[in-house]
Amino acid sequence: MSGSVKRIVIVGGGTAGWLAAARIAAAARPDTLNVTLIEAPDIPTIGVGEGTWPTMRRTLSRIGIIEAEFLTACDASFKQGSRFIGWRDGRDAYHHPFTPPVEGSAGALMAGWDGEGAFADAVCAQPSVAERALAPRQPAMPDYAGAVNYAYHLDAGKFAGLLRAHATERLGVVHVADHVEHVVPGEGDTIAAVATRTNGDIAGDLFIDCTGHAALLIGGHYGVPFVDRSDVLFNDRALAVQVPVAPGSPITAVTDATAHEAGWIWDIGLPTRRGVGCVYASAHMSDDCAAAVLTDYLRRTAPDCDPAALSFRQLQFRSGHRERFWVGNCLAIGLSAGFLEPLEASAIVLIELSLDALVEDFPADRAAMAGAARRFDARFRQRWDRIVAFLKLHYALSERQGPYWQAHRDPASVPGDLAEMLTRWQHRAPMPSDFEAVDELFPAASHQYVLYGMGAPVPPPPAMRVEDETAVAERMAQLRQRARTLTASLPTNRTYLDNLAARPLLKEAR
Repeated sequence: MSGSVKRIVIVGGGTAGWLAAARIAAAARPDTLNVTLIEAPDIPTIGVGEGTWPTMRRTLSRIGIIEAEFLTACDASFKQGSRFIGWRDGRDAYHHPFTPPVEGSAGALMAGWDGEGAFADAVCAQPSVAERALAPRQPAMPDYAGAVNYAYHLDAGKFAGLLRAHATERLGVVHVADHVEHVVPGEGDTIAAVATRTNGDIAGDLFIDCTGHAALLIGGHYGVPFVDRSDVLFNDRALAVQVPVAPGSPITAVTDATAHEAGWIWDIGLPTRRGVGCVYASAHMSDDCAAAVLTDYLRRTAPDCDPAALSFRQLQFRSGHRERFWVGNCLAIGLSAGFLEPLEASAIVLIELSLDALVEDFPADRAAMAGAARRFDARFRQRWDRIVAFLKLHYALSERQGPYWQAHRDPASVPGDLAEMLTRWQHRAPMPSDFEAVDELFPAASHQYVLYGMGAPVPPPPAMRVEDETAVAERMAQLRQRARTLTASLPTNRTYLDNLAARPLLKEAR
């Protein structure tokens, strides 16, 4: 197989497909690639992933969307991390902020904190900002710059619409509204074209499978097996609902994740509504019981709303991923590659990271594709393993009672690498050397926030002297003043976003 890779065919729309189209088209040199996206006109997108990671700021900048346009078009708000409520014993709460702890070694952080108060509050100013529902930036700041690190909450359907318009109107992506009926094989294990119902065969050099759970190319054509991770992550269902909010009401700055007897509830604040969902394991909770749990939550957190007047949408899923992600000249991105329960919002960021890897190691010639595929598969198999282990960390340390939580603590359900690290962390804090990749999605800081948020004890003082202990203690003391400065100077999310919506949007020059 040889020849230049010039024709990119993306099968499937939604967030994955249109983000792929925009990212590839924006990254390509002029007149080097032809990007075509084929989207069935009558298949709705899943549209549940409403939380991003801070990587989205860089992605939007790379594809040329100005921040104000994104915020207004997608009914978006700012996200500064996650707040976990009731995960340890049912009475607790802790933050996993996006801003890392103050600079310093893990040993110095432990010495400076010493277990007094909440770990995140001791090492980071962001929880103080997030608790007050403040925006992470001032309106006069340059696009995608902030006083603290941040991501977004968004309307996934509107986001796909913005990406579609941007990709087709500004980046030259060809949009074909049609059904793919079958695959036309090429030589070896390649795809020559996909046959569509109305537009005939559409040929390509590289095909990107963004067909969601159907996985029409990677699963349907190539038959790549699905690796089920439900032995580690038990949740397999969710009830989702959109809750209207009153004008002028506060917009939370975090994703709230509230534990219940057999799962957890997400709560995401947008300017015009809240996205709320009850995630649960069908082996431990019936659908009716889950509906009752969600109804009770809404009565407590949205007293002006009648849950009986809202429509609950049920979603069924398996946590897992494909055994391989890139076969021949086909790469799976998004739900076709896999899906894990939405804890810590890994779905959209995995799309971004997959596209980053493709762009960085793009096979200029078809002969180079096999090597690119091997590197991609190795990198992302490790990445999925890491995410599974990190999500399991939230459950493995819980002291909550009941069959569901006890099953999560069963050593047989804890991945071996995580079990080994939990033993290691009894003697010292998580540190960067515990994680091999330079671009870890959940680095040592994330593990520290969750580990100590869940009540893990401070490790005993080390035998070796901690050289930066004094400097780190000084930085931690300065955090209190920084928190006061930030909370006094930043506007609320509501004020920022309402003011943005009220003024004319300066459109980017086309």
